[in-house]
Amino acid sequence: MFSMKSVRRRAARTAAVGTLAVATCATLMAGSAGAIVNGTEPTEHYPFMAVIPESAPEQGLYDGNCGASLIDPQWVLTAAHCLQGDGLQLDGLVRIGSTDRKSGGTVRAIERTFVHPGYVNGDGKAANRDDLALVRLDRPVSEKPVRIAERAGRPGTPTRILGFGTTSDTELKFPERLRELQTRRGAETECAPGYADRTRLCTISRVPAAMACFGDSGGPQLQKGRHGRWELIGVTSGPGTPGVPCSAGPGLYTSAPAYAGWIRQTIRRNS
Repeated sequence: MFSMKSVRRRAARTAAVGTLAVATCATLMAGSAGAIVNGTEPTEHYPFMAVIPESAPEQGLYDGNCGASLIDPQWVLTAAHCLQGDGLQLDGLVRIGSTDRKSGGTVRAIERTFVHPGYVNGDGKAANRDDLALVRLDRPVSEKPVRIAERAGRPGTPTRILGFGTTSDTELKFPERLRELQTRRGAETECAPGYADRTRLCTISRVPAAMACFGDSGGPQLQKGRHGRWELIGVTSGPGTPGVPCSAGPGLYTSAPAYAGWIRQTIRRNS
């Protein structure tokens, strides 16, 4: 949810309280958001939830991750910055359909990755443009994919976010179990000027002092569609305003419906 540079600046700010090493380790997320600060235990099973183990040894972090969503039996959707970043290393695996970070579900190898051609890794609001990527698994899985919504709901629509990211603004405390948070679609004006737009959804927590953080990047934002089923509307991308802790929000989510054409075309051409 945060860029490499922004995490380094944050590390410097937190050094005075003895959290320099931990905050520096957050560069693993290469711009990610984490397991949801002040989130709760999952209230249901999400067969489409996926986790991508990652590390950044040069930064001293050896056990991190990004989130992802299964959208096809052989494809997961995640954030571009989860696959590209200084010193970032993928383990080459994806775990699908488990509420545990390191066990359960189905594990597949990463066969190939496709980063949106418009994405540029960087800082601030510019870093969150076209922040989307697809991962082709080496074999299909039996878990049920999540459907991409035709459109994101209007501002005020109840949503839910999921993640295995940090549970603290200043420490990399990764939970072993999945976390969820009740959120809502925010208006563009509820994020900083220039951050939210048609392709980037401003997201507001419905719980005080809570939002996605380091390690939640790439994970899903969901809304209830027809027949009460979850639909994918957003991919965790970054903060919706600069210079505040994760829990202060808002969050910024790449709109999955806005990129449905690129997603379908990429899958069709490479299946």
